[in-house]
Amino acid sequence: MIIEYIRYALAASTPKQLIEGYEEACKHLRAAPECHGYELTQCSEDASSFVLRILWESRDAHMHGFRKGSNFAPFFAAIGPFVTEIAEMRHYALTPLTWTR
Repeated sequence: MIIEYIRYALAASTPKQLIEGYEEACKHLRAAPECHGYELTQCSEDASSFVLRILWESRDAHMHGFRKGSNFAPFFAAIGPFVTEIAEMRHYALTPLTWTR
């Protein structure tokens, strides 16, 4: 499993617009077999700052499966207006230091 983090620093868009865009985009994440889950979080200190966390089967499944599959075009159409407001977009691997209550 690989985790993609996308950090948004909104300047041109409103938080409501981003959330509405992802409401549509997430339909295509749920339909993609390469995607194992996601969460969109909003900063409680700065409402224009968001982090999207997507669980992918692997980096290759994301980059070559999802991005070349039928779910990518409608996903990207929904989030395209926000791409210029991405502050960071990277893949991360889990370490053994994971704990949840």
